[in-house]
Amino acid sequence: MDEKRSRDVWVFAEQRNGELHDVSLELLGKARELADKTGSRVAAVLMGYHVHKLAQTLVNHGADMVFVADEPRLENYRLLPYTHVFESMIKEHGPDIVLMGATAMGVELAPRVAARVRTGLSAHCVDLKLNENGNLLQVVPGWGGGVVATIACPDHRPQMSTVMPGTMKALPEEERKGQIEEIYVDLPDSNMGPEVLGVERVVAGEQPLEKAEVVVAGGWGVGSEENWSLLEELARLLGGAVGATRPPVDEGWAREGQMIGQSGKTVRPTLYIGAGISGAMHHVVGMDQSKHIISINSNPDADIFEASDVIVAEDFMKILPPLIEEIKSRIK
Repeated sequence: MDEKRSRDVWVFAEQRNGELHDVSLELLGKARELADKTGSRVAAVLMGYHVHKLAQTLVNHGADMVFVADEPRLENYRLLPYTHVFESMIKEHGPDIVLMGATAMGVELAPRVAARVRTGLSAHCVDLKLNENGNLLQVVPGWGGGVVATIACPDHRPQMSTVMPGTMKALPEEERKGQIEEIYVDLPDSNMGPEVLGVERVVAGEQPLEKAEVVVAGGWGVGSEENWSLLEELARLLGGAVGATRPPVDEGWAREGQMIGQSGKTVRPTLYIGAGISGAMHHVVGMDQSKHIISINSNPDADIFEASDVIVAEDFMKILPPLIEEIKSRIK
Protein backbone atom coordinates (compact mmCIF):
# COMPACT_ATOMS: atom_id res chain seq x y z
CA MET A 1 0.00 0.00 0.00
CA ASP A 2 1.19 3.51 -0.84
CA GLU A 3 -1.35 5.22 1.39
CA LYS A 4 -0.57 7.66 4.16
CA ARG A 5 1.04 6.16 7.27
CA SER A 6 0.78 7.03 10.96
CA ARG A 7 1.62 5.40 14.30
CA ASP A 8 -1.98 5.66 15.50
CA VAL A 9 -3.72 2.78 17.25
CA TRP A 10 -7.34 2.45 16.14
CA VAL A 11 -10.24 0.73 17.87
CA PHE A 12 -13.45 -0.15 16.07
CA ALA A 13 -16.11 1.12 18.47
CA GLU A 14 -18.88 -1.40 17.98
CA GLN A 15 -22.34 -0.19 18.91
CA ARG A 16 -25.78 -1.69 18.63
CA ASN A 17 -28.98 0.31 18.93
CA GLY A 18 -27.03 3.30 20.20
CA GLU A 19 -25.22 1.42 22.97
CA LEU A 20 -21.49 0.70 22.95
CA HIS A 21 -20.44 -2.94 23.22
CA ASP A 22 -18.29 -3.58 26.30
CA VAL A 23 -15.47 -4.87 24.10
CA SER A 24 -15.10 -1.41 22.55
CA LEU A 25 -14.15 0.09 25.91
CA GLU A 26 -11.97 -2.89 26.80
CA LEU A 27 -9.99 -2.48 23.58
CA LEU A 28 -9.54 1.23 24.25
CA GLY A 29 -7.79 0.30 27.49
CA LYS A 30 -5.34 -1.94 25.64
CA ALA A 31 -4.92 0.61 22.83
CA ARG A 32 -4.06 3.27 25.39
CA GLU A 33 -1.40 0.98 26.88
CA LEU A 34 0.14 0.26 23.45
CA ALA A 35 0.04 3.88 22.29
CA ASP A 36 1.61 5.24 25.47
CA LYS A 37 4.66 3.06 24.85
CA THR A 38 5.30 4.63 21.46
CA GLY A 39 3.96 8.13 22.00
CA SER A 40 1.15 7.46 19.54
CA ARG A 41 -2.49 8.50 19.49
CA VAL A 42 -5.52 6.33 20.15
CA ALA A 43 -8.43 6.79 17.77
CA ALA A 44 -11.87 5.20 17.91
CA VAL A 45 -13.93 4.58 14.78
CA LEU A 46 -17.66 4.96 15.42
CA MET A 47 -20.26 4.10 12.78
CA GLY A 48 -24.03 4.31 12.92
CA TYR A 49 -26.82 6.85 12.92
CA HIS A 50 -27.46 9.37 15.71
CA VAL A 51 -24.35 8.04 17.50
CA HIS A 52 -22.54 11.33 18.20
CA LYS A 53 -23.59 11.06 21.85
CA LEU A 54 -21.26 8.07 22.24
CA ALA A 55 -18.14 9.90 21.10
CA GLN A 56 -17.37 11.58 24.43
CA THR A 57 -17.73 8.25 26.24
CA LEU A 58 -15.00 6.86 23.99
CA VAL A 59 -12.78 9.84 24.79
CA ASN A 60 -13.43 9.37 28.51
CA HIS A 61 -12.26 5.75 28.19
CA GLY A 62 -8.94 6.57 26.51
CA ALA A 63 -9.42 7.80 22.94
CA ASP A 64 -7.53 10.89 21.82
CA MET A 65 -9.65 11.14 18.70
CA VAL A 66 -13.01 9.76 17.57
CA PHE A 67 -13.89 9.45 13.90
CA VAL A 68 -17.69 9.51 13.62
CA ALA A 69 -19.39 8.18 10.50
CA ASP A 70 -23.01 9.12 11.20
CA GLU A 71 -25.34 8.33 8.33
CA PRO A 72 -28.86 6.80 8.00
CA ARG A 73 -27.58 3.94 5.83
CA LEU A 74 -25.22 2.91 8.66
CA GLU A 75 -27.95 2.72 11.31
CA ASN A 76 -28.09 -1.07 11.11
CA TYR A 77 -24.91 -3.07 10.62
CA ARG A 78 -24.46 -4.26 7.05
CA LEU A 79 -21.22 -5.88 5.94
CA LEU A 80 -20.58 -4.08 2.64
CA PRO A 81 -21.41 -0.49 3.68
CA TYR A 82 -19.38 -0.83 6.90
CA THR A 83 -16.50 -2.39 4.95
CA HIS A 84 -16.55 0.41 2.36
CA VAL A 85 -16.45 3.16 4.98
CA PHE A 86 -13.80 1.48 7.15
CA GLU A 87 -11.59 0.67 4.15
CA SER A 88 -11.74 4.28 2.97
CA MET A 89 -10.82 5.61 6.39
CA ILE A 90 -7.85 3.27 6.77
CA LYS A 91 -6.51 4.18 3.35
CA GLU A 92 -6.88 7.89 4.05
CA HIS A 93 -5.33 7.98 7.54
CA GLY A 94 -3.00 4.95 7.55
CA PRO A 95 -3.20 3.68 11.16
CA ASP A 96 -0.45 1.40 12.41
CA ILE A 97 -2.73 -0.90 14.42
CA VAL A 98 -6.45 -1.68 14.17
CA LEU A 99 -8.19 -3.56 17.00
CA MET A 100 -11.69 -5.04 16.78
CA GLY A 101 -13.84 -7.20 19.02
CA ALA A 102 -14.23 -10.88 18.16
CA THR A 103 -18.00 -10.47 18.22
CA ALA A 104 -20.51 -11.63 15.62
CA MET A 105 -20.02 -8.29 13.89
CA GLY A 106 -16.26 -8.16 14.32
CA VAL A 107 -15.46 -11.65 13.04
CA GLU A 108 -17.37 -10.91 9.84
CA LEU A 109 -16.17 -7.35 9.27
CA ALA A 110 -12.49 -7.66 10.23
CA PRO A 111 -11.35 -10.19 7.60
CA ARG A 112 -13.22 -8.36 4.84
CA VAL A 113 -11.55 -5.06 5.76
CA ALA A 114 -8.13 -6.72 6.11
CA ALA A 115 -8.45 -8.22 2.64
CA ARG A 116 -9.50 -4.88 1.15
CA VAL A 117 -6.44 -3.07 2.58
CA ARG A 118 -4.14 -6.02 1.83
CA THR A 119 -2.89 -6.80 5.31
CA GLY A 120 -2.93 -9.68 7.76
CA LEU A 121 -5.36 -10.41 10.58
CA SER A 122 -4.88 -12.38 13.80
CA ALA A 123 -8.17 -13.63 15.21
CA HIS A 124 -9.31 -14.29 18.78
CA CYS A 125 -6.19 -12.86 20.42
CA VAL A 126 -5.79 -13.26 24.17
CA ASP A 127 -2.93 -10.75 24.57
CA LEU A 128 -1.31 -7.93 22.62
CA LYS A 129 2.13 -6.37 23.16
CA LEU A 130 4.90 -4.60 21.29
CA ASN A 131 8.39 -5.87 20.53
CA GLU A 132 11.54 -3.77 20.50
CA ASN A 133 10.87 -2.72 16.90
CA GLY A 134 7.37 -1.53 17.69
CA ASN A 135 5.71 -4.42 15.88
CA LEU A 136 2.51 -5.75 17.41
CA LEU A 137 2.86 -9.23 18.90
CA GLN A 138 -0.52 -10.95 18.75
CA VAL A 139 -0.92 -13.88 21.13
CA VAL A 140 -3.38 -16.64 20.23
CA PRO A 141 -3.87 -20.24 21.41
CA GLY A 142 -3.15 -22.64 18.55
CA TRP A 143 -2.92 -26.24 17.42
CA GLY A 144 -5.86 -27.50 19.44
CA GLY A 145 -4.93 -25.44 22.46
CA GLY A 146 -1.62 -27.20 23.00
CA VAL A 147 0.53 -24.10 22.51
CA VAL A 148 0.32 -20.34 22.58
CA ALA A 149 1.38 -18.81 19.26
CA THR A 150 2.76 -15.29 18.90
CA ILE A 151 2.04 -13.73 15.52
CA ALA A 152 3.61 -10.61 14.01
CA CYS A 153 2.86 -8.73 10.80
CA PRO A 154 6.10 -6.80 10.14
CA ASP A 155 5.69 -6.13 6.42
CA HIS A 156 2.12 -4.87 6.06
CA ARG A 157 0.03 -2.15 7.68
CA PRO A 158 -2.19 -1.81 9.51
CA GLN A 159 -1.56 -4.64 11.93
CA MET A 160 -5.04 -6.00 12.62
CA SER A 161 -6.37 -8.14 15.47
CA THR A 162 -9.69 -9.28 16.84
CA VAL A 163 -9.93 -9.82 20.59
CA MET A 164 -12.49 -11.79 22.57
CA PRO A 165 -14.84 -9.70 24.74
CA GLY A 166 -13.81 -9.82 28.38
CA THR A 167 -10.13 -10.49 27.63
CA MET A 168 -8.92 -6.92 28.16
CA LYS A 169 -9.82 -4.44 30.91
CA ALA A 170 -11.49 -1.11 30.27
CA LEU A 171 -10.01 1.99 31.86
CA PRO A 172 -12.14 3.74 34.49
CA GLU A 173 -14.20 6.49 32.91
CA GLU A 174 -12.93 9.98 33.61
CA GLU A 175 -13.43 13.35 32.00
CA ARG A 176 -10.91 13.77 29.21
CA LYS A 177 -10.47 16.06 26.24
CA GLY A 178 -10.24 14.66 22.76
CA GLN A 179 -10.88 15.53 19.14
CA ILE A 180 -14.13 14.42 17.55
CA GLU A 181 -14.11 14.45 13.75
CA GLU A 182 -17.11 13.75 11.55
CA ILE A 183 -16.38 11.61 8.50
CA TYR A 184 -18.09 12.26 5.19
CA VAL A 185 -19.75 9.01 4.15
CA ASP A 186 -19.68 8.39 0.41
CA LEU A 187 -21.55 5.14 -0.20
CA PRO A 188 -22.30 3.85 -3.69
CA ASP A 189 -25.96 3.66 -4.65
CA SER A 190 -25.64 0.02 -5.68
CA ASN A 191 -23.75 -3.17 -4.88
CA MET A 192 -24.10 -2.65 -1.13
CA GLY A 193 -25.64 -6.04 -0.45
CA PRO A 194 -28.99 -6.89 1.19
CA GLU A 195 -31.00 -4.14 2.83
CA VAL A 196 -32.23 -4.44 6.41
CA LEU A 197 -36.03 -4.26 6.36
CA GLY A 198 -36.51 -4.59 10.09
CA VAL A 199 -34.80 -5.52 13.34
CA GLU A 200 -36.42 -7.55 16.11
CA ARG A 201 -34.64 -7.33 19.43
CA VAL A 202 -35.05 -10.22 21.87
CA VAL A 203 -34.35 -9.56 25.54
CA ALA A 204 -32.35 -12.34 27.15
CA GLY A 205 -34.30 -14.20 29.81
CA GLU A 206 -31.30 -15.09 31.94
CA GLN A 207 -28.20 -13.52 33.38
CA PRO A 208 -25.48 -12.97 30.74
CA LEU A 209 -22.68 -15.47 31.29
CA GLU A 210 -19.91 -12.90 30.92
CA LYS A 211 -21.45 -10.67 33.61
CA ALA A 212 -22.15 -13.39 36.20
CA GLU A 213 -20.36 -13.21 39.56
CA VAL A 214 -20.60 -17.01 39.87
CA VAL A 215 -20.04 -19.41 36.97
CA VAL A 216 -20.56 -23.16 37.19
CA ALA A 217 -19.02 -24.82 34.13
CA GLY A 218 -18.87 -28.37 32.86
CA GLY A 219 -16.87 -30.35 30.36
CA TRP A 220 -16.95 -33.72 28.62
CA GLY A 221 -16.40 -35.44 31.97
CA VAL A 222 -19.94 -34.55 33.09
CA GLY A 223 -21.01 -37.52 31.02
CA SER A 224 -24.68 -36.96 30.25
CA GLU A 225 -27.50 -34.46 29.95
CA GLU A 226 -28.98 -35.83 33.18
CA ASN A 227 -25.77 -35.10 35.04
CA TRP A 228 -25.65 -31.66 33.42
CA SER A 229 -28.81 -30.72 35.30
CA LEU A 230 -26.75 -30.79 38.52
CA LEU A 231 -24.61 -27.92 37.23
CA GLU A 232 -27.74 -25.96 36.38
CA GLU A 233 -29.19 -26.53 39.82
CA LEU A 234 -25.96 -25.51 41.56
CA ALA A 235 -25.72 -22.35 39.47
CA ARG A 236 -29.32 -21.47 40.30
CA LEU A 237 -28.74 -21.92 44.02
CA LEU A 238 -25.63 -19.72 43.89
CA GLY A 239 -27.28 -17.06 41.73
CA GLY A 240 -24.86 -17.77 38.92
CA ALA A 241 -24.73 -18.84 35.29
CA VAL A 242 -23.78 -22.11 33.58
CA GLY A 243 -20.82 -22.32 31.22
CA ALA A 244 -19.43 -25.12 29.09
CA THR A 245 -16.52 -26.38 27.04
CA ARG A 246 -17.00 -27.40 23.41
CA PRO A 247 -18.01 -31.11 23.90
CA PRO A 248 -21.16 -30.42 26.00
CA VAL A 249 -22.26 -27.92 23.34
CA ASP A 250 -21.68 -30.48 20.59
CA GLU A 251 -23.64 -33.07 22.58
CA GLY A 252 -26.56 -30.71 23.06
CA TRP A 253 -26.30 -30.50 26.85
CA ALA A 254 -25.44 -26.81 26.64
CA ARG A 255 -26.16 -24.00 24.18
CA GLU A 256 -23.58 -22.35 21.91
CA GLY A 257 -23.88 -19.13 23.91
CA GLN A 258 -22.72 -20.92 27.05
CA MET A 259 -19.33 -21.92 25.65
CA ILE A 260 -16.31 -20.42 27.39
CA GLY A 261 -12.95 -20.12 25.71
CA GLN A 262 -11.23 -18.95 22.56
CA SER A 263 -14.24 -19.74 20.36
CA GLY A 264 -16.75 -18.73 23.01
CA LYS A 265 -17.00 -16.18 25.80
CA THR A 266 -14.47 -14.83 28.27
CA VAL A 267 -15.59 -14.73 31.91
CA ARG A 268 -14.09 -13.09 35.02
CA PRO A 269 -16.44 -14.13 37.84
CA THR A 270 -15.66 -13.87 41.53
CA LEU A 271 -16.18 -17.65 41.74
CA TYR A 272 -15.69 -20.19 38.96
CA ILE A 273 -16.53 -23.85 39.63
CA GLY A 274 -15.52 -26.33 36.94
CA ALA A 275 -16.66 -29.95 36.83
CA GLY A 276 -15.28 -32.61 34.50
CA ILE A 277 -13.13 -30.13 32.57
CA SER A 278 -9.75 -31.33 31.33
CA GLY A 279 -8.22 -27.90 30.95
CA ALA A 280 -7.42 -27.48 27.24
CA MET A 281 -5.95 -24.05 26.62
CA HIS A 282 -8.83 -23.12 24.31
CA HIS A 283 -11.06 -23.17 27.41
CA VAL A 284 -8.59 -21.89 29.99
CA VAL A 285 -7.95 -18.62 28.15
CA GLY A 286 -11.62 -17.83 28.63
CA MET A 287 -11.72 -18.26 32.41
CA ASP A 288 -8.23 -18.00 33.92
CA GLN A 289 -8.82 -14.40 35.03
CA SER A 290 -11.56 -15.52 37.44
CA LYS A 291 -10.89 -14.42 41.01
CA HIS A 292 -11.38 -17.82 42.64
CA ILE A 293 -11.24 -21.05 40.62
CA ILE A 294 -12.41 -24.38 42.00
CA SER A 295 -11.93 -27.42 39.76
CA ILE A 296 -13.33 -30.92 40.25
CA ASN A 297 -11.86 -33.71 38.14
CA SER A 298 -11.27 -37.40 38.82
CA ASN A 299 -7.92 -37.21 37.01
CA PRO A 300 -5.32 -35.96 39.53
CA ASP A 301 -3.11 -34.83 36.63
CA ALA A 302 -5.77 -32.78 34.84
CA ASP A 303 -4.35 -29.65 33.21
CA ILE A 304 -7.17 -27.54 34.65
CA PHE A 305 -5.61 -27.89 38.11
CA GLU A 306 -2.67 -25.73 37.03
CA ALA A 307 -5.04 -22.78 36.64
CA SER A 308 -7.02 -23.51 39.82
CA ASP A 309 -6.95 -22.10 43.34
CA VAL A 310 -8.72 -25.12 44.84
CA ILE A 311 -8.45 -28.59 43.30
CA VAL A 312 -10.70 -31.55 44.05
CA ALA A 313 -9.33 -34.76 42.54
CA GLU A 314 -12.56 -36.73 42.72
CA ASP A 315 -15.57 -37.75 40.66
CA PHE A 316 -17.80 -34.69 40.55
CA MET A 317 -20.84 -36.94 41.11
CA LYS A 318 -19.53 -37.56 44.62
CA ILE A 319 -19.16 -33.82 45.24
CA LEU A 320 -22.02 -31.91 43.62
CA PRO A 321 -25.08 -33.79 44.99
CA PRO A 322 -24.08 -33.43 48.69
CA LEU A 323 -22.92 -29.84 48.03
CA ILE A 324 -26.30 -28.99 46.54
CA GLU A 325 -28.13 -30.56 49.48
CA GLU A 326 -25.97 -28.66 51.96
CA ILE A 327 -26.68 -25.35 50.22
CA LYS A 328 -30.40 -26.11 50.17
CA SER A 329 -30.36 -26.84 53.90
CA ARG A 330 -28.81 -23.47 54.63
CA ILE A 331 -31.20 -21.37 52.59
CA LYS A 332 -34.44 -22.85 53.89
